[in-house]
Order: sequence, then structure tokens, then C-alpha cells
Amino acid sequence: MILIFLFYSLSMAAGAAAGDLRDLVGKADHIIMLRHARAPGVGDPPNFKLGDCSTQRNLSQVGREHAARIGKRLRAADLATTNVYSSQWCRCLETARYLAVGSVVELPELNSFFRTPELEKKCAAALRAWIASADLSRPAVLVTHQVNITALTGIFPAEGEMIVLRQEPGKVVVLARFPVQ
Repeated sequence: MILIFLFYSLSMAAGAAAGDLRDLVGKADHIIMLRHARAPGVGDPPNFKLGDCSTQRNLSQVGREHAARIGKRLRAADLATTNVYSSQWCRCLETARYLAVGSVVELPELNSFFRTPELEKKCAAALRAWIASADLSRPAVLVTHQVNITALTGIFPAEGEMIVLRQEPGKVVVLARFPVQ
């Protein structure tokens, strides 16, 4: 029964209309969590080095175009400037910059733990703590990875998908999902 309710709740959130984005991003205590745009492949190469984009999986041209479209969509929803936080991975930083809705701040709490799944609970707790202490007087945009979003929300997002969350005491609540267009 609980699984049916959870599935129904997530299905309702997934069905949010495009017009709903404007209503959601204009409210305090809201977070737009975004999986980085299209970056072909899975994980990172064995020689991965943080800060060295030549060793990482990066956005494709399609990914850059997706990120720019997401930014246009955010600006059309009256979110022209806000706080943008990003994982330190190059594909996330590039996605965040292509959004063009605010300066980008690197946030280690958004870094991937794909290669170290045993850190999931620790990383999710650190992100929850950051969210609980963040200034959310304006909605914040968090650009991160699938594993981080799944650990926080239970949702497996597509590349470039936006998940709108609301900070509540002790938890975050999923309000809507917006696939990349």
C-alpha cells in the first residue's frame, strides 16, 4: 500500500504542467535540483581528476543546447537571477554556466559518489544539512548527478531533468518534475 501511494505521489509530481514552473520558482524555501545535461557515457574514466576536464566525461553539444534551453525555461518562469550551486565535476559546472541565471558557486556537497556508493548515506546527510542551513529566501538551483538526486529524493532523473523541492523542517518534499525539452 505504501509503495502504491509513493508511486502515485511521484506520478503526480511527474505530471506537472510547464506553467507550474513559474508558480514554483517564485517561492521561498524552494530548490530546483537539476541533473547535469547530456554527457555521453556512464561514470568517469579511470584517470579522472577533479578540476581537469580533459580526464572527465563532459557535456556533448546536445548537452550544451539542453542546458541553454533549461536556462531559457527558468528565465521565462521569472527566475532570471538566483543562487546557482554546482558539483565540482566539469559537466555540472558547464551545465550551471549555460543556464545563465546567476553566478555559479561550487558546492562539494553536490559532488558525485558514483564510484564510492558506500558514501551514499554520508553524502545525502551532508546535502540535507546544507539545504537545512541554506538561505532559501529565493529558490536555489542545484546542479548535480543522478546518484545525489536519487539518494535525496528516491527519483532516478534523466539528464537535464529538473526536480522542484520544498525545504520543510527536517526534510525536503518533491513538488514537481520537469523533463528536459
